[in-house]
Amino acid sequence: MKTSLKQLIKEEFQYLFLIKKTERVWHIPLLASLCTGIPLLVGLYFNNLQSGILACIAGLVILYLPSKLTLSSRMLTLLVCSFGFLISFTIGICFSFNPYVSLIVLGLFSVAVHWVCLYFKVPAPGSFFFIFVAAMASCMPFNLQVIPQKIGLIGLGAMFACLLAFCYTLLISRKQLFNNEISVVVVQKTTDTDFLEAFTVGLFVSISVLVAHLFKMQNPYWVPVSCLAVMQGASLRHIWRRSLHRMLGTFIGLGVCWLILLGSNSNSLTVCLSIIALQFIIEMLIVRHYALAVIFITPMTILLAETVNPMYYTTYTLIHIRFWDIMLGSALGAVGGWVMHYEKIRFYGLKIIQNASVLINKRG
Repeated sequence: MKTSLKQLIKEEFQYLFLIKKTERVWHIPLLASLCTGIPLLVGLYFNNLQSGILACIAGLVILYLPSKLTLSSRMLTLLVCSFGFLISFTIGICFSFNPYVSLIVLGLFSVAVHWVCLYFKVPAPGSFFFIFVAAMASCMPFNLQVIPQKIGLIGLGAMFACLLAFCYTLLISRKQLFNNEISVVVVQKTTDTDFLEAFTVGLFVSISVLVAHLFKMQNPYWVPVSCLAVMQGASLRHIWRRSLHRMLGTFIGLGVCWLILLGSNSNSLTVCLSIIALQFIIEMLIVRHYALAVIFITPMTILLAETVNPMYYTTYTLIHIRFWDIMLGSALGAVGGWVMHYEKIRFYGLKIIQNASVLINKRG
Protein backbone atom coordinates (compact mmCIF):
# COMPACT_ATOMS: atom_id res chain seq x y z
CA MET A 1 0.00 0.00 0.00
CA LYS A 2 1.40 3.34 -1.02
CA THR A 3 2.22 5.90 1.65
CA SER A 4 -0.32 8.72 1.76
CA LEU A 5 0.85 12.27 1.10
CA LYS A 6 -0.02 13.33 4.64
CA GLN A 7 1.95 10.47 6.15
CA LEU A 8 4.89 11.13 3.83
CA ILE A 9 5.02 14.81 4.85
CA LYS A 10 4.83 13.79 8.51
CA GLU A 11 7.71 11.32 8.11
CA GLU A 12 9.89 13.85 6.31
CA PHE A 13 9.14 16.51 8.93
CA GLN A 14 10.15 14.11 11.70
CA TYR A 15 13.28 13.09 9.80
CA LEU A 16 14.25 16.75 9.45
CA PHE A 17 14.78 16.90 13.23
CA LEU A 18 16.31 13.43 13.63
CA ILE A 19 19.92 13.38 14.82
CA LYS A 20 21.58 10.08 13.94
CA LYS A 21 23.86 8.19 16.30
CA THR A 22 27.39 7.56 15.12
CA GLU A 23 30.54 5.81 16.30
CA ARG A 24 32.75 8.50 14.78
CA VAL A 25 35.17 9.85 17.35
CA TRP A 26 36.03 13.53 17.82
CA HIS A 27 39.66 13.21 16.73
CA ILE A 28 38.67 12.49 13.09
CA PRO A 29 37.12 15.99 12.69
CA LEU A 30 40.15 17.41 14.50
CA LEU A 31 42.49 15.67 12.06
CA ALA A 32 40.49 17.05 9.10
CA SER A 33 40.70 20.56 10.59
CA LEU A 34 44.48 20.28 10.96
CA CYS A 35 44.93 19.02 7.38
CA THR A 36 43.03 22.00 6.01
CA GLY A 37 43.90 24.60 8.63
CA ILE A 38 47.70 24.33 8.88
CA PRO A 39 48.29 24.96 5.11
CA LEU A 40 45.99 27.96 5.41
CA LEU A 41 47.96 29.43 8.30
CA VAL A 42 51.28 28.73 6.54
CA GLY A 43 50.01 30.53 3.44
CA LEU A 44 48.85 33.44 5.61
CA TYR A 45 52.26 33.61 7.36
CA PHE A 46 54.08 33.87 4.03
CA ASN A 47 51.53 36.41 2.74
CA ASN A 48 50.35 33.99 0.03
CA LEU A 49 46.90 32.95 1.16
CA GLN A 50 45.78 31.76 -2.28
CA SER A 51 48.54 29.14 -2.35
CA GLY A 52 47.55 28.12 1.17
CA ILE A 53 43.95 27.67 0.01
CA LEU A 54 45.02 25.29 -2.78
CA ALA A 55 47.05 23.17 -0.36
CA CYS A 56 44.15 23.32 2.08
CA ILE A 57 41.73 21.94 -0.51
CA ALA A 58 44.14 19.07 -1.21
CA GLY A 59 44.11 18.35 2.53
CA LEU A 60 40.49 17.21 2.15
CA VAL A 61 41.94 13.90 0.94
CA ILE A 62 42.14 13.00 4.65
CA LEU A 63 38.38 12.32 4.47
CA TYR A 64 39.20 9.12 2.56
CA LEU A 65 41.30 7.71 5.42
CA PRO A 66 39.78 4.30 6.32
CA SER A 67 38.86 3.77 9.96
CA LYS A 68 39.42 0.03 10.40
CA LEU A 69 42.46 -1.01 8.41
CA THR A 70 46.10 -1.68 9.20
CA LEU A 71 48.71 1.05 8.86
CA SER A 72 49.88 -0.18 5.45
CA SER A 73 46.33 -0.41 4.05
CA ARG A 74 45.40 3.01 5.38
CA MET A 75 48.43 4.68 3.87
CA LEU A 76 48.05 2.85 0.56
CA THR A 77 44.42 3.98 0.31
CA LEU A 78 45.29 7.57 1.14
CA LEU A 79 48.21 7.65 -1.31
CA VAL A 80 46.00 6.34 -4.13
CA CYS A 81 43.37 8.98 -3.30
CA SER A 82 46.07 11.67 -3.20
CA PHE A 83 47.18 10.64 -6.67
CA GLY A 84 43.52 10.85 -7.70
CA PHE A 85 43.36 14.42 -6.40
CA LEU A 86 46.44 15.32 -8.47
CA ILE A 87 44.93 13.75 -11.60
CA SER A 88 41.59 15.50 -10.98
CA PHE A 89 43.16 18.92 -10.56
CA THR A 90 45.52 18.46 -13.52
CA ILE A 91 42.71 17.45 -15.89
CA GLY A 92 40.50 20.28 -14.69
CA ILE A 93 43.06 23.07 -15.02
CA CYS A 94 44.68 21.86 -18.26
CA PHE A 95 41.35 22.04 -20.14
CA SER A 96 40.18 25.31 -18.59
CA PHE A 97 41.29 27.28 -21.68
CA ASN A 98 37.80 26.92 -23.19
CA PRO A 99 34.59 26.60 -21.14
CA TYR A 100 32.85 24.27 -23.59
CA VAL A 101 35.83 21.97 -24.05
CA SER A 102 36.18 22.01 -20.27
CA LEU A 103 32.58 20.94 -19.60
CA ILE A 104 32.87 18.01 -22.06
CA VAL A 105 36.13 16.84 -20.46
CA LEU A 106 34.67 17.33 -16.96
CA GLY A 107 31.63 15.25 -17.90
CA LEU A 108 33.75 12.41 -19.30
CA PHE A 109 36.05 12.56 -16.30
CA SER A 110 33.05 12.43 -13.94
CA VAL A 111 31.78 9.29 -15.70
CA ALA A 112 35.20 7.63 -15.36
CA VAL A 113 35.91 8.55 -11.75
CA HIS A 114 32.39 7.73 -10.54
CA TRP A 115 32.54 4.33 -12.26
CA VAL A 116 35.95 3.59 -10.70
CA CYS A 117 34.65 4.53 -7.23
CA LEU A 118 31.63 2.26 -7.71
CA TYR A 119 33.79 -0.56 -9.09
CA PHE A 120 36.06 -0.54 -6.03
CA LYS A 121 33.20 0.31 -3.66
CA VAL A 122 34.89 3.44 -2.33
CA PRO A 123 32.96 4.48 0.80
CA ALA A 124 31.58 7.98 1.36
CA PRO A 125 32.44 10.61 0.20
CA GLY A 126 33.05 8.41 -2.88
CA SER A 127 33.66 10.28 -6.12
CA PHE A 128 32.49 13.63 -4.73
CA PHE A 129 35.79 15.33 -3.88
CA PHE A 130 37.58 14.07 -6.99
CA ILE A 131 34.90 15.69 -9.17
CA PHE A 132 34.82 18.73 -6.87
CA VAL A 133 38.57 19.32 -7.32
CA ALA A 134 38.30 18.86 -11.11
CA ALA A 135 35.29 21.22 -11.33
CA MET A 136 37.02 23.88 -9.24
CA ALA A 137 40.21 23.64 -11.33
CA SER A 138 38.25 23.81 -14.61
CA CYS A 139 36.89 27.22 -13.63
CA MET A 140 40.26 28.76 -12.75
CA PRO A 141 41.78 31.31 -15.16
CA PHE A 142 43.99 29.48 -17.65
CA ASN A 143 47.66 30.41 -17.36
CA LEU A 144 50.07 27.80 -18.69
CA GLN A 145 53.04 29.22 -16.74
CA VAL A 146 51.48 28.78 -13.28
CA ILE A 147 49.86 25.36 -13.87
CA PRO A 148 52.91 23.38 -12.60
CA GLN A 149 53.05 25.56 -9.47
CA LYS A 150 49.36 24.99 -8.70
CA ILE A 151 49.65 21.24 -9.28
CA GLY A 152 52.66 21.25 -6.95
CA LEU A 153 50.63 22.98 -4.23
CA ILE A 154 47.93 20.32 -4.52
CA GLY A 155 50.65 17.68 -4.21
CA LEU A 156 52.14 19.36 -1.13
CA GLY A 157 48.74 19.61 0.55
CA ALA A 158 48.02 15.94 -0.12
CA MET A 159 51.49 14.92 1.12
CA PHE A 160 50.99 16.88 4.33
CA ALA A 161 47.63 15.14 4.87
CA CYS A 162 49.33 11.75 4.36
CA LEU A 163 52.02 12.69 6.90
CA LEU A 164 49.43 13.65 9.51
CA ALA A 165 47.47 10.48 8.76
CA PHE A 166 50.62 8.40 9.24
CA CYS A 167 51.38 10.01 12.62
CA TYR A 168 47.75 9.68 13.69
CA THR A 169 47.60 5.99 12.74
CA LEU A 170 50.83 5.26 14.61
CA LEU A 171 49.39 7.00 17.66
CA ILE A 172 46.11 5.11 17.76
CA SER A 173 47.67 1.77 16.77
CA ARG A 174 49.14 1.58 20.26
CA LYS A 175 45.62 1.42 21.67
CA GLN A 176 43.86 -0.60 18.98
CA LEU A 177 44.61 -4.05 17.59
CA PHE A 178 44.07 -4.62 13.90
CA ASN A 179 43.58 -8.37 13.62
CA ASN A 180 42.75 -8.70 9.93
CA GLU A 181 44.33 -7.06 6.91
CA ILE A 182 41.55 -5.81 4.64
CA SER A 183 42.37 -5.33 0.98
CA VAL A 184 41.73 -1.96 -0.67
CA VAL A 185 40.32 -3.65 -3.78
CA VAL A 186 37.10 -5.58 -3.21
CA VAL A 187 34.74 -7.61 -5.39
CA GLN A 188 33.21 -5.51 -8.15
CA LYS A 189 29.51 -4.85 -8.56
CA THR A 190 27.43 -5.31 -11.72
CA THR A 191 29.40 -3.46 -14.38
CA ASP A 192 26.38 -2.44 -16.48
CA THR A 193 24.57 -0.88 -13.52
CA ASP A 194 27.70 0.98 -12.45
CA PHE A 195 28.26 2.43 -15.90
CA LEU A 196 24.64 3.59 -16.21
CA GLU A 197 24.83 5.42 -12.90
CA ALA A 198 28.25 6.87 -13.73
CA PHE A 199 27.01 8.04 -17.15
CA THR A 200 24.02 9.78 -15.53
CA VAL A 201 26.27 11.55 -13.03
CA GLY A 202 28.68 12.68 -15.78
CA LEU A 203 25.81 13.84 -17.99
CA PHE A 204 24.24 16.02 -15.30
CA VAL A 205 27.60 17.42 -14.20
CA SER A 206 28.13 18.56 -17.80
CA ILE A 207 24.59 19.91 -18.07
CA SER A 208 24.97 21.85 -14.83
CA VAL A 209 28.25 23.43 -16.01
CA LEU A 210 26.64 24.31 -19.35
CA VAL A 211 23.66 25.93 -17.61
CA ALA A 212 26.04 27.89 -15.37
CA HIS A 213 27.94 29.18 -18.43
CA LEU A 214 24.72 30.05 -20.26
CA PHE A 215 23.61 32.12 -17.26
CA LYS A 216 27.12 33.67 -17.19
CA MET A 217 27.76 32.81 -13.55
CA GLN A 218 31.09 34.02 -12.20
CA ASN A 219 32.11 30.78 -10.46
CA PRO A 220 30.23 28.17 -12.49
CA TYR A 221 31.59 25.18 -10.55
CA TRP A 222 29.16 25.96 -7.71
CA VAL A 223 26.32 24.56 -9.81
CA PRO A 224 27.86 21.13 -10.66
CA VAL A 225 29.15 20.70 -7.11
CA SER A 226 25.67 21.31 -5.67
CA CYS A 227 24.19 19.02 -8.33
CA LEU A 228 26.66 16.25 -7.50
CA ALA A 229 26.15 16.59 -3.74
CA VAL A 230 22.42 15.97 -4.15
CA MET A 231 22.92 13.03 -6.55
CA GLN A 232 25.01 11.19 -3.93
CA GLY A 233 21.78 9.84 -2.41
CA ALA A 234 21.33 6.06 -2.28
CA SER A 235 17.71 6.09 -3.47
CA LEU A 236 15.24 8.41 -5.19
CA ARG A 237 13.62 9.36 -1.90
CA HIS A 238 17.02 9.91 -0.32
CA ILE A 239 18.05 12.20 -3.20
CA TRP A 240 14.90 14.32 -2.94
CA ARG A 241 15.45 14.46 0.83
CA ARG A 242 19.06 15.59 0.36
CA SER A 243 17.89 18.20 -2.13
CA LEU A 244 15.39 19.62 0.36
CA HIS A 245 17.89 19.52 3.21
CA ARG A 246 20.56 21.16 1.07
CA MET A 247 18.25 24.01 0.11
CA LEU A 248 17.14 24.58 3.71
CA GLY A 249 20.68 24.27 5.03
CA THR A 250 22.00 26.61 2.35
CA PHE A 251 19.40 29.26 3.16
CA ILE A 252 20.40 29.29 6.84
CA GLY A 253 24.10 28.82 6.01
CA LEU A 254 24.14 31.94 3.84
CA GLY A 255 22.96 33.88 6.87
CA VAL A 256 25.81 32.39 8.91
CA CYS A 257 28.22 33.33 6.11
CA TRP A 258 26.88 36.88 6.09
CA LEU A 259 27.60 37.20 9.82
CA ILE A 260 31.12 35.78 9.42
CA LEU A 261 31.95 38.14 6.54
CA LEU A 262 30.61 41.14 8.41
CA GLY A 263 32.40 40.11 11.61
CA SER A 264 35.72 39.35 9.95
CA ASN A 265 35.80 42.70 8.12
CA SER A 266 38.05 41.10 5.46
CA ASN A 267 40.64 40.13 8.12
CA SER A 268 42.58 37.18 6.68
CA LEU A 269 43.41 35.61 10.05
CA THR A 270 39.74 35.68 11.08
CA VAL A 271 38.75 34.08 7.78
CA CYS A 272 41.35 31.30 8.23
CA LEU A 273 40.29 30.58 11.81
CA SER A 274 36.65 30.56 10.71
CA ILE A 275 37.41 27.96 8.00
CA ILE A 276 39.23 25.75 10.51
CA ALA A 277 36.37 25.93 13.00
CA LEU A 278 33.76 25.31 10.31
CA GLN A 279 35.67 22.25 9.03
CA PHE A 280 35.62 20.73 12.53
CA ILE A 281 31.90 21.39 12.98
CA ILE A 282 31.08 19.96 9.54
CA GLU A 283 32.91 16.70 10.20
CA MET A 284 31.13 16.37 13.54
CA LEU A 285 27.71 16.90 11.95
CA ILE A 286 27.90 15.34 8.46
CA VAL A 287 27.34 11.78 9.75
CA ARG A 288 24.59 12.91 12.12
CA HIS A 289 22.42 15.32 10.14
CA TYR A 290 22.97 16.46 6.53
CA ALA A 291 20.95 19.69 6.72
CA LEU A 292 22.78 20.84 9.86
CA ALA A 293 26.12 20.09 8.19
CA VAL A 294 25.12 22.08 5.09
CA ILE A 295 24.50 25.12 7.30
CA PHE A 296 28.26 25.18 7.95
CA ILE A 297 29.38 23.73 4.60
CA THR A 298 27.90 26.75 2.82
CA PRO A 299 29.94 29.47 4.58
CA MET A 300 33.13 27.36 4.54
CA THR A 301 33.00 26.73 0.79
CA ILE A 302 32.17 30.38 0.12
CA LEU A 303 35.13 31.55 2.22
CA LEU A 304 37.43 29.08 0.46
CA ALA A 305 36.22 29.95 -3.03
CA GLU A 306 36.20 33.71 -2.63
CA THR A 307 39.67 33.69 -1.06
CA VAL A 308 41.28 31.61 -3.83
CA ASN A 309 39.43 33.47 -6.60
CA PRO A 310 38.12 36.75 -5.15
CA MET A 311 35.45 38.62 -7.10
CA TYR A 312 35.40 41.70 -4.84
CA TYR A 313 31.63 41.73 -4.49
CA THR A 314 29.79 43.37 -1.64
CA THR A 315 28.62 40.93 1.02
CA TYR A 316 24.99 41.22 -0.10
CA THR A 317 25.80 40.62 -3.77
CA LEU A 318 28.03 37.64 -2.95
CA ILE A 319 25.35 35.99 -0.79
CA HIS A 320 22.69 36.62 -3.45
CA ILE A 321 24.81 35.10 -6.25
CA ARG A 322 25.78 32.02 -4.23
CA PHE A 323 22.15 31.45 -3.19
CA TRP A 324 20.98 31.10 -6.78
CA ASP A 325 24.04 29.05 -7.77
CA ILE A 326 23.35 26.48 -5.06
CA MET A 327 19.59 26.45 -5.60
CA LEU A 328 20.03 25.85 -9.33
CA GLY A 329 22.56 23.07 -8.75
CA SER A 330 20.36 21.38 -6.13
CA ALA A 331 17.35 21.46 -8.46
CA LEU A 332 19.40 19.91 -11.30
CA GLY A 333 20.69 17.30 -8.86
CA ALA A 334 17.14 16.36 -7.90
CA VAL A 335 16.23 15.91 -11.57
CA GLY A 336 19.41 13.91 -12.15
CA GLY A 337 18.59 11.70 -9.17
CA TRP A 338 15.12 11.04 -10.56
CA VAL A 339 16.62 10.03 -13.92
CA MET A 340 19.22 7.83 -12.23
CA HIS A 341 16.74 5.92 -10.05
CA TYR A 342 13.63 5.86 -12.25
CA GLU A 343 13.00 2.17 -12.97
CA LYS A 344 11.89 2.46 -16.60
CA ILE A 345 14.87 4.59 -17.55
CA ARG A 346 17.21 2.17 -15.78
CA PHE A 347 15.62 -0.81 -17.55
CA TYR A 348 15.93 0.66 -21.04
CA GLY A 349 19.38 2.08 -20.29
CA LEU A 350 20.69 -1.31 -19.16
CA LYS A 351 19.12 -2.94 -22.21
CA ILE A 352 20.91 -0.52 -24.56
CA ILE A 353 24.24 -1.11 -22.77
CA GLN A 354 23.83 -4.89 -22.92
CA ASN A 355 22.92 -4.82 -26.62
CA ALA A 356 25.92 -2.58 -27.34
CA SER A 357 28.19 -4.98 -25.42
CA VAL A 358 26.90 -7.96 -27.42
CA LEU A 359 27.41 -6.09 -30.70
CA ILE A 360 30.97 -5.09 -29.75
CA ASN A 361 31.79 -8.69 -28.74
CA LYS A 362 30.48 -10.04 -32.05
CA ARG A 363 32.56 -7.60 -34.06
CA GLY A 364 35.57 -8.37 -31.88
